[in-house]
Amino acid sequence: MHIETLAIHSSHHPDPATGSVAPAIYLSTTFARRPDGELISNFSYSRSGNPNRTALEAAVAELEGGSAGFAYASGVGAIFSVLQTLKPGDHVIAPADVYHGTRDLLKEKAGWGLSVDFVDMDDIEKVAAAIRTDTRLLLVETPSNPMLRITDIRSVVRLARAAGARVAVDNTWPTPLFQRPLKLGADYVVHSSTKYFGGHSDVLGGVVVAALEDETTQKMREQQWTFGAVPSPFDCWLVRRGLMTMPVRLRAQAESAGKIARYLQSHPKVSQVHYPGLPDHPNYAVAAGQMEGFGAMLSFQLDGGEFAAVRTAAGLRLFTQATSLGAVESLVEHRYRVEGKTSRTPKDLLRVSVGLEHVDDLLADLEGALRKA
Repeated sequence: MHIETLAIHSSHHPDPATGSVAPAIYLSTTFARRPDGELISNFSYSRSGNPNRTALEAAVAELEGGSAGFAYASGVGAIFSVLQTLKPGDHVIAPADVYHGTRDLLKEKAGWGLSVDFVDMDDIEKVAAAIRTDTRLLLVETPSNPMLRITDIRSVVRLARAAGARVAVDNTWPTPLFQRPLKLGADYVVHSSTKYFGGHSDVLGGVVVAALEDETTQKMREQQWTFGAVPSPFDCWLVRRGLMTMPVRLRAQAESAGKIARYLQSHPKVSQVHYPGLPDHPNYAVAAGQMEGFGAMLSFQLDGGEFAAVRTAAGLRLFTQATSLGAVESLVEHRYRVEGKTSRTPKDLLRVSVGLEHVDDLLADLEGALRKA
């Protein structure tokens, strides 16, 4: 079935007891047993399992083409769960241009016995040079946040296989609608389900999908139960509901993003636009070869430097200045100020999450703000 159909029907069935088309929210923290002590269902305590979480995990696993899904209370929690499968002394390779929360997590985790190298992963030769005998995980983020660099997933997988390492891909931005890393050979896919899966800026969550069930996924499942960093039933219900409209939302958002990227590329005050759907993007061919669409995220830099970037963001009326992305409303961020003084992001850069407003209105808003910058 096509992804639009799977997004609606995977793990979604009318309630056999009531006929309810909308799934129930199971808020119970515990589940009753029979007089002999045996469980009535597969659920005993909500930290170890809940019907809403099970439905969400099954749906995302099917959308990504994986064997097992694991839901967490945040996207960072999902990434952390993958790192928890490693042992002290293991080596991790991560992108130099990576979400700053992931960078901070890796640095903290390095203090617990992992070693980490941050590499320009759009240069496959640099990735190959960084691999060591103790490399156990290559963490990929493509397109990257916030520079939208593209990593060749197939090439990274080939290097990892030769080194006996695994590959995890943060697929939050493209989603399975536009990119299927497990089909390209990756071992894990990670999502911040806060973003396009939820889609309405009203729920926090993260998901990991594993390609195969093995000892590592069993360890991940046990850690999920033990550490308890799981989403609430209502959060799972919200994300599962958001999944149903995600393909339609994201297709419309991506179409608008492409038009906005082309407009910005021709604007005299814009020095550079970062969007993999532009033919002059340095990794356009790689993106076109592994993606079915280029997504709804972009960033751009201004000739006037930091002052012009801040002034442009302040002058926008339809783009809300706020952290996060992937929701129905368009958002803009001056990433350097958000990330702080240790940020690697250029000071003249604005990151844009394109929403579902009419694209002509968004273009007019940008034109007005750039005119005053």
